[in-house]
Amino acid sequence: MPTERTLARLDALAWILIYGGLFALVLGIASHDQTVIGGWSLSVLGTLTAIAGVVLIVVRARLGEPRGAQSPTDQDKETPG
Repeated sequence: MPTERTLARLDALAWILIYGGLFALVLGIASHDQTVIGGWSLSVLGTLTAIAGVVLIVVRARLGEPRGAQSPTDQDKETPG
């Protein structure tokens, strides 16, 4: 099982890849009129980067919770009431 720190880094990396990839995609589309090869290259690299970020989110979802962590529903069950 991964630690909380590892999961936090994985989350941060995934979102950086997604937003960075989408930004590169938009730059590629915007620069397509000036330089066709550069625009296509940025678009393809941006798309691949965003897809890599989505894959990391799927991997993160399959890893589960870190050791010792409780979900909010588990915490409610342990509360005397």
